[in-house]
This record gives sequence, C-alpha cells and structure tokens, in this order.
Amino acid sequence: MRGSEALDGADRMRTGARLALYGLGLVLVFGGAFGIAGAVAPAGTATAWVKGTEMNDHDQGHSSASAAPAATAADAVKGLASASGGYLLSPVAAPSTVGAAGELSFRIQDATGAAVTEYASSHERDLHLIVVRADGSRFRHVHPELDGVSGTWSIPWEWAEAGSYRVFADFTPAGAGAPALTLTSTVHVTGQFGAVTPEPTRSDLIDGFTVSVDGELVAGSSSELTISITRDGKPVTALEPYLGAFGHLVALREGDLAFLHVHADGDDPRAGETAGPTIRFAAEAPTPGRYLLYLDFKVDGAVHTAEFVLDAAEGATSAGAGSTPHPAGH
Repeated sequence: MRGSEALDGADRMRTGARLALYGLGLVLVFGGAFGIAGAVAPAGTATAWVKGTEMNDHDQGHSSASAAPAATAADAVKGLASASGGYLLSPVAAPSTVGAAGELSFRIQDATGAAVTEYASSHERDLHLIVVRADGSRFRHVHPELDGVSGTWSIPWEWAEAGSYRVFADFTPAGAGAPALTLTSTVHVTGQFGAVTPEPTRSDLIDGFTVSVDGELVAGSSSELTISITRDGKPVTALEPYLGAFGHLVALREGDLAFLHVHADGDDPRAGETAGPTIRFAAEAPTPGRYLLYLDFKVDGAVHTAEFVLDAAEGATSAGAGSTPHPAGH
C-alpha cells in the first residue's frame, strides 16, 4: 500500500458547467458520497454531509460555515467530481499498464476553458495530488510540477499494481475569493490484481517506526484522535515540519473514497522546531462506517506514511434524517 513520488504527461478537456461552491468550516470531518463505480450519492445524503472540508481550508480560519445553499451531491461533498466552483480537472493522462515508466499529467481549467496557471500556495505547495486505488491501497501524496505556459501539471509515474485509481487534485486558484477545491478523476490500469479488504487497525509498523492512533470516531459528534510515534520502543521527539505542519492526515471513507486532507492541531511550526511523540487531530465522522486514514510525518529528513482503519460508531445525532448505511464494500 505504499508508493513514492513520481508523475507527468499532457491532456485536454472541454469546458463544463460552473458548479456552485458552498462555504466550509475547518473542523476535521470525514465525508463520503462517491460510489467506486462513479455514481453520485442521493441529494439527501449530500445534505447530511455538507460539513466536509479539505486541506486548503486550514489557511482560511477555523470558524464554522454558515448554512449551505441547496446543492447537488457533487457540490455538497468535496473530492467527488471533476468540476466544481467553475473549475474543471481534465482527464488524467498516465501509463495504462503496470511497470510502464511514463508520466501522469492533467490540467485545471476555468469556466472559459482556459488553463489555470496561477495558484495560491497552501502548505508550501500550489497543488497537492493524492492517488489511491479503489480498495484504499497504494496511497500516494505527491507534488507534480506546473508548466506555466501550457498550464499542465506533470510528474514521472509508474504503476506498481493494476486496478482502478482515484486521482485527487487539491488546490486554490490565485485571486481574491477564489475557492479552495478538491477535484477528482479516475485512471484504470490493466492487469490482474487481488483486491485488499481493509480491516480495523490502530497500529502500523513503517520503516522502523511504530505508529498508533488512540481515540474513537463517533458519527455526528466531534472527537479527538491522538497519534503516537515510537522507534525501538522509545518515543520519537524529533518530528520535523513537513509542508508547514508536523503531520498531515488524509481520510477516505471505505466504499466511496471521498477525500479529506487536513493537518494536525496547534500552531504552525517555527523554523528549526521539532515535536513529538504525539500529534492530535479533531475528527467528526458524518455517518457510521469504516474510514481509511493515512498519516504523513517526517523524521531525519525522510517522509513516512502510516496507515490505519477505524470504524465510526453511530452517535445520537447521526441517527435519523440524512443518515445512510455503511457502503456495501468492494
């Protein structure tokens, strides 16, 4: 379930309709409404999940969002569509077979069809790219480069396994009032593979580090997740800033792969500052179900990714209108 940074290529797409953007709060919320086959969730489900957020929202304050206007499911939940807020993600160009060295590339277009070439930096990058297989495996968080002339984002890329992959572009266009967006597309890689069935796990051993998560997800209410990192049985107190934080958490809802990316609670790290052995996150699961968590952290100049699987129990506010059952797996 691991991968390293690599991607690139070029692509075009037609202009799509401008979609409404609603305001979002900054509390960490695990959302979901995108079927693996590409289906859109019912409008009632989307209404229950409008409290979703994404990594770029952190830079815009922690106040709660006001009531969102009526919207489609694609508008109401982030990371579920290739178009939102008047911006479009082109079809992604990438190798189609396992082991073929090539490029992964795409463009972001505005409502006129013009490629976007200027972005607002968030977490020290103009754009963050998340790639993950439909079963939650082969997670990668990478940062392609932008060709300022063509507006094409690209990075060297090679697939380790076959399957259907979701590609998420997380960015904010430059300009006052520009929306923070997470747009998505799908890439199919031919070949046989064995699908992974995520099972609940609170601990991961990665590159000699033991990473564990404490705390519960309860649908409809906020809770705290505390992640602890040790090496050789000793607490790690030398966590280094990575992309302006001591840890970055991505959460995907099993079965629909809606995207969320935030970083740890607390002030932004100062130059030369280290932290550890714990990182805390505020978490609110919108519905009961299983959630896949991926933590990026940096020690001794190297970035490592730990993975967890947590089940969210049904809370008092999650039952009733807008509540949806757990997706039926893969």
